[in-house]
Amino acid sequence: MRGSIVKNGSILSVAFGASTIAGLAGELSAQDTVRFEPKIAQPTFAVRAPVLRIKPKTILVSRTNFGPYYTEKGGAFPGEVGPFFIEGATTKDILVVKIHRVHPNHDIAAAQIYSDFGGLATESRVRMLNEPISARRYVWRLNAERTAATTELPDSRMKRIEIDLQPMLGRVAVAPRGQEAFSGIWPGDFGGNMDAPEVREGTTVYLPIFHDGAYLYFGDGHARQGHGEVAGTGLETSMDVVLEIDLIKGKTIDWPRLEDKDYIMVVGSARPLMDAFRLAHVELIEWLVSDYGFGKLDAYALLGQVGVSTIANVVDPLYSVVAKFPKRFLPKQ
Repeated sequence: MRGSIVKNGSILSVAFGASTIAGLAGELSAQDTVRFEPKIAQPTFAVRAPVLRIKPKTILVSRTNFGPYYTEKGGAFPGEVGPFFIEGATTKDILVVKIHRVHPNHDIAAAQIYSDFGGLATESRVRMLNEPISARRYVWRLNAERTAATTELPDSRMKRIEIDLQPMLGRVAVAPRGQEAFSGIWPGDFGGNMDAPEVREGTTVYLPIFHDGAYLYFGDGHARQGHGEVAGTGLETSMDVVLEIDLIKGKTIDWPRLEDKDYIMVVGSARPLMDAFRLAHVELIEWLVSDYGFGKLDAYALLGQVGVSTIANVVDPLYSVVAKFPKRFLPKQ
């Protein structure tokens, strides 16, 4: 089986092996499948004319936007794909985005250290006595067959390093409430730039809906990213994606929820970091109470013993924390 890969701005052919988008589409053939080629890169998450209307239970086969940031020379970061108007979605429902496929379609990933952006960098909003760190760009070479990435370490005794890939989507969002519009760098209760490594193949993302139609966006593919995204970027590159879109009717949530084979999770985004931590864990407790029959105090106590917390990012305008509860401790259905 073969897929497509972008190299130096051109589309080439590359072998992806047995687990391909075509194979996934075949496996999911009982459902409607829509193939969408992005032509617009949106600068914000907002209500605007949709690029496509799709029905619930649709398989969306697409890709993230490609941009100069992913080239040897570098340049501007691409905008978001969307919005997709989900027919029948109302503010009384939950949007469901099941991630079947996230796979790099380019041979380069870029990671940038900035002088005023990053968990350990000088704050652009605050004056400090120390000098800003030096900006530096790292180009990572992606090997699709080895599912690995390699880059140079110019100041280190080990001059080159190879790491395995763990592809993810940094951004999955709905249009924010009211007339709000947020640039792609923002996370929030609408999802957005959560930068959570947990948003990967096999994960289902649940989002609140603030406008009829939901207005789904996605983008910001990372071939890999550490928890916290401490230096400000992941291995930024473009991705082929397969998403299954659905609705949970007649039920609402306040913050994005995630689910994979091992955990139910909530992403909270705020500053300071402690507020993001609290928001994520309060919503997780409410999930345990409403859906799994736990008492509120019992859930709180149990979360203190078996809960897992990860920091998704400490670099965006709002920080994001992922609160996790192991599914093996949930009551048997």
